[in-house]
Amino acid sequence: MGDLRKPFLVLAFVAITLVLLVEVGSSLLTGGGDATGALLVGAADLGVEVDAGGVSEPSGRGTSYLALIDAVAVWTTGLFCLSLVVPERVQGRIQGVATLIFSILLILGSLVLLIIAFVELMIMVSLFLAVPFGTLAYLALWGFFPVGDAAVLLGLALLLKLVWAGLLVLAQPRFLQNKGLVLMIITTLLCTVVLEFLHNLVPVILVSIVDDVAALVFAIIAIVWGLVLLIGSIPAIVKAIRVTAAALPAAPPAAPPAAPPGRS
Repeated sequence: MGDLRKPFLVLAFVAITLVLLVEVGSSLLTGGGDATGALLVGAADLGVEVDAGGVSEPSGRGTSYLALIDAVAVWTTGLFCLSLVVPERVQGRIQGVATLIFSILLILGSLVLLIIAFVELMIMVSLFLAVPFGTLAYLALWGFFPVGDAAVLLGLALLLKLVWAGLLVLAQPRFLQNKGLVLMIITTLLCTVVLEFLHNLVPVILVSIVDDVAALVFAIIAIVWGLVLLIGSIPAIVKAIRVTAAALPAAPPAAPPAAPPGRS
């Protein structure tokens, strides 16, 4: 990477880190809006009178689960940036072990979040189909997704991801020859666009369900990427062990045994 443009690489890392922060904080930035009026209208459509008070919009899981995938993008870009400050010999020894640890944590975290999203999805569907009172409970908890707020965050995340990809190309055009990196860029961009599409595909009362389905898919994709990183880290670890073993000083030869006494 002799012609690596370091400022663009650093800016790319900043951009993808901002994406991760936006996605992680999406649960705090969306939802919470008052949905009492919408619930009363929905109850009237079902022919049921309710005394709704303080019903709020859910924040959803889809956008925050995108962070599982983009954590891999942050990690990969961070490794590129690490080469700017750490000697290649040292980086080669620690990169494999660090990637192994990161991949294991990513897989375990994604599995836990996958189970949580699956259980929530089952509850959603069960309540929605239990007309009328189960449906009302669903509407009160998840029925009025903040599609507009989520669209703003997803649009910002998508823009930052495009900036990140463009800055990587500006930093080093040969990054496009890295099939894994190109596949990661395509994966995260496609997932973001698909989530935005799903939010606008169905009526608002069903958005929480499709959002949770998308979260499940994102968790599975993150597990796959974690497995890819885990498998890819093994050759680097083996190589580092061999290099370290070769650098160790050889043991001195053993001294010959002493002659038994009484012999000349």
